[in-house]
Order: sequence, then structure tokens, then C-alpha cells
Amino acid sequence: MPADIKSILDAAVAHYQTPEFLREDPISVPHRFSQKQDIEIAAFFAAVLAWGRRQTTIDKANELMQLMDNAPHQFIVQHQEIDRRRLLTFKHRTFTATDTLYFVEFLQHWYRRHDSLEEAFARYLTPQDAHVGPALAGFHTLFFSLPEYPERTRKHIASPLANSACKRLNMFLRWMVRSPKAGVDFGLWPHIRSAQLLIPLDVHVARVAIALGLLSNRRSGWPAVLELTAKLRAFDSEDPVKYDFALFSMGVLQHKKMR
Repeated sequence: MPADIKSILDAAVAHYQTPEFLREDPISVPHRFSQKQDIEIAAFFAAVLAWGRRQTTIDKANELMQLMDNAPHQFIVQHQEIDRRRLLTFKHRTFTATDTLYFVEFLQHWYRRHDSLEEAFARYLTPQDAHVGPALAGFHTLFFSLPEYPERTRKHIASPLANSACKRLNMFLRWMVRSPKAGVDFGLWPHIRSAQLLIPLDVHVARVAIALGLLSNRRSGWPAVLELTAKLRAFDSEDPVKYDFALFSMGVLQHKKMR
């Protein structure tokens, strides 16, 4: 793998992995909070809602936080059935009130029994696992373990077992796991290693990766995630997903020039 590609990506990471990145990214939503559980819940919703224009995602995630009185953990744990009525107005693209209500139901069930959402992923992962694939598959099963979940909601929580790239969940895990030293990610979850994270793959990242020869355009979905992360791991075995900053930002800039 040419050393010049690593140099290009390292320079891009240094340029884009700064607090300035927060202003136009959905990760700005959880950065509004200081309590661990508030951060987790805000980040989870911001990641799940992250498709389409980034500013729209930010606006909709903030709208949902407002519906939770800007105290998401307190609302999730303490709200009563009648309080869910306010959520009936929420919608983002195909994410409707039906989906919102089930997400809130699951989170209430979870946080009334657990201190952190980390265990919902980490319980399916061992230190020896090469990547977070088992955690993603396990979380999908756990998330839909409550009785009478809406079938339509399944499309909003991806699983590698369905060959999905799991972009939103991989992005959420990046936010929760990677070191906070750069002032972007949170580093709240110590039981998952940065080395186990997988690249959040979307069209912007894929376009740049293909152009750089890091990804075959014949592959998509989960195989593409594993292929690209393996290439990035050769550049940094302990923190391969740091290159998300480079690939995504370069892809967005390229997209703007093409418009």
C-alpha cells in the first residue's frame, strides 16, 4: 500500500479532526450534554437519524431532545405513558412516531436496569474479537427482544447478519469509544477497544476509498466495511477508524465541487 496514501490521509485527519468539525456534524448534538447517559442517548438518536442533509439531522435530533425536555436520560427513565404523547409529532424521513415510541420504550426498559448503554454492545464482544461485528449483531437481537416490537422499526437498526454496512451504528460506536483527546469523540466506553471499531461506510467515504484504491467498487455492504477497515488498519492498527475524518470530509468536499 503506497506510503503517500497514508501521508495524505494522516494529513487530512490532522486537518479535520478538530473541534471545528463539530459545528456541521450530528455529533454536535451529544456535545450539548455533560452527563454520560445524556450523551449516550443523544448520540444514539443523532446517529440513527443521520441520513440526508447533515444540518437537517442536527435539527431533527435537537428537536427530539427538546421533546425530552433537554434532559434525555431523566425523561427516558422517569416518563409515564401519558408523556409519550408529545413524541407523536416527531418524524424524520421514514423515522415516524411508531419508531420513536419503540426506541423510547426500549431505552426506558434498558436504563431502568442498567447504568450505561455500553453493556448492550460490549456483552457480545470479547477482547479477542477482531472487530465489533458480534456486538452489532448482538445489539440488533437485544434491541428487538421486547414483545410486540413494530416490524417496520427493524429497518432503523442494522445488522451485519443482513449484509448491512451498519454505518449509523458504527458511527455511534466511534463516538462512544474513541479517545476524546482531539475534542471530537467522547471515549466513554472502555470495554470496547478502538482497534475493534469499523469504518462508518457511506457513499462519500466509499467514493474516496475507491479513488484511492482502498476499496473495490465490486463490493458493498458488510464485506466493503471489512475490506476498507482492514486496509485502514494497515495504516494504524490501534485506531483505524480515525481515517473516517479524512475519507468522509474529503468525500463531502468532492461532492460539493461536483454539484
